Amino acid sequence: MKRISQTRLALLRRRLKGKYLLQNVINRLTFLPRWVIILIDLSVITFSFGLAFFFRFNFNLNSIDEFNPSFSIPAVLFISIISTLITKSYAGIVRYTGIQDAIRILHTELLNLSFLVVINLIYFYNVGKNFIPYSVIFISFFISSVLLYQYRLVIKSIFSHYKSNFPNKVPVLIFGAGVAGFLTKQAIEADMTGQYKLVAFLDDDVKKNRKDINGTKIYSYDKLTELVDKYKIKKIIIAVRSLSIERKNEIVDDALNHLIRVSYVTSFDKWLKNEWDVKEIRDVNIEDLLGREVIKLDNKAIDADLQGKVICITGGAGSIGSEMARQVLSFKPNTLILIDQAESPLYEIERELRSKNKQTKIFVFIADVCNKTRIRRIFEEFKPEILFHAAAYKHVPLMESNPSEAVSVNIFGTRTLADLSVEFKVKKFVMISTDKAVNPTNVMGCTKRIAEIYVQSLDRHLERLGIRKTSFVTTRFGNVLGSNGSVIPVFKEQIKNGGPITVTHPEITRFFMTIPEACELVIEAGVMGQGGEIFIFDMGKPVKIYDLARKMIKLSGKELNKDIEIVFTGLRDGEKLYEELLNDQENTIPTHHEKILKAKVSEYLYDEVSRNLDLLEEFINDKNEHKMVTLMKEIVPEYKSNYSRFAVLDVAH
Repeated sequence: MKRISQTRLALLRRRLKGKYLLQNVINRLTFLPRWVIILIDLSVITFSFGLAFFFRFNFNLNSIDEFNPSFSIPAVLFISIISTLITKSYAGIVRYTGIQDAIRILHTELLNLSFLVVINLIYFYNVGKNFIPYSVIFISFFISSVLLYQYRLVIKSIFSHYKSNFPNKVPVLIFGAGVAGFLTKQAIEADMTGQYKLVAFLDDDVKKNRKDINGTKIYSYDKLTELVDKYKIKKIIIAVRSLSIERKNEIVDDALNHLIRVSYVTSFDKWLKNEWDVKEIRDVNIEDLLGREVIKLDNKAIDADLQGKVICITGGAGSIGSEMARQVLSFKPNTLILIDQAESPLYEIERELRSKNKQTKIFVFIADVCNKTRIRRIFEEFKPEILFHAAAYKHVPLMESNPSEAVSVNIFGTRTLADLSVEFKVKKFVMISTDKAVNPTNVMGCTKRIAEIYVQSLDRHLERLGIRKTSFVTTRFGNVLGSNGSVIPVFKEQIKNGGPITVTHPEITRFFMTIPEACELVIEAGVMGQGGEIFIFDMGKPVKIYDLARKMIKLSGKELNKDIEIVFTGLRDGEKLYEELLNDQENTIPTHHEKILKAKVSEYLYDEVSRNLDLLEEFINDKNEHKMVTLMKEIVPEYKSNYSRFAVLDVAH
């Protein structure tokens, strides 16, 4: 028994050694030399013509000899070489054989056929008979066309078979049994690294159930659990060109419940060109699940508003400002001016923009928006026509600790820019505000609300005087995904470091929007604004931060409370549980864009606002924070401090 066991063990070792040796050989085999492909193709063509002669003359050698095949077939080979070199049918890598290769082969064979028909006509004109029977030419055309493509498919199938049976491959399902799914299958089969083993397709279309794509079965989506249990699936690859965010979230939730990863195809462009690279398959991240459907912009109106203009963006090195610059640049302005205090980010965005557009003149300035003399010089030199004001302090707890800086930049920086815009006849001033300006509970939110009040009151004041040359428009939206210091980059860093993830409160919720989406809506709202409006954006459904943290842990392949914990730290200074886009007294008016609404807000008289701001400025200079915040509460009565040292002022008031 012991000897038998040792014999079996030795046999098993030999088999494993042979399997790994074969795997190593195939991994090292990249592609056949082109001269080998040409030799095989010529052999197939020779065989096809010989077979065509036999078929045509019923294997009667005497009839075949009348056409001297020993001379005609070499002539055919010579013509085939010329056709092959012209069409480059040898250029395709055999293991990637696809439709493009079939088209190249067909072109080669049609060229062969054309050459032989011409030679036949010339030969008949001079000799009085055909060089090769037309029937032989057409029979060989069909035989060689099929064989040339089929032998490539056979080699590809053999290669794929052995690759798919290598150990340590990740068993995967592809969601989407359409063209995109087929391309994903081809990319997996062509992958030299052999990462994935495709088990089956999943699709929502029940009509495709139990059918197959090149031997791989298609199952309805409700078979997910069964397939996961049976084949130990480790990953689902979403391969659908246009899948709704809601459906994508459903698939991800189902996958995470089964403890399997989810990926998606970032682009099909390379694959459509037969450039197979599984790097186009990327793991789903949280931004993919929080984003929304593509926004439809009125590009004609935006073109008319931005093309050929002089445009200035403050805060141009920040998350919003830099993306605004990228998008504005695509509309080909004459001049683009970026203003910011952050030296290194400003340098980086300048380099990026210059590499993308050589026609637009790009200027960057390190400047403080509160420095009226510095900003005036920029306006004097360039005469901006449109100003996007994104410069602001935004971190709530930090501004709660440094209220005078929040007031200086967010309020008086805005006033400086607004006043200079009027002086230099800027056509449109678009201010970027925040949802924290609604029923503010912190200094930062209140400063943004006061900035809104100032630009709106200034617009109405100029309109009443009949001297308005500048239209002031305000846009208001919530958190943007991936912005500097926002919750998602913080969570990613904490997960990377092994946790814990810190959440302030189990019930805290926030609205989220992608940076590109926010900037697109800012541009659209800026174009549609006539002056004095406050536009709010459809932010979708609020997201509970605790649920966000849990999903991010699962997406990273880790388990909550096993690999990474979530720790509650308590609300920070000035923070509130729920963000709002409108206060209790406000309502909205729809616009022509479904995601942009116009807020009906309480309006203030410019003279009164100006007097209050002058007094506020004195309190900044006196360094009296309590007097300053008390006045802010008088200007914005709905401002009630939350988890803040300034809450005592609400009690006193």
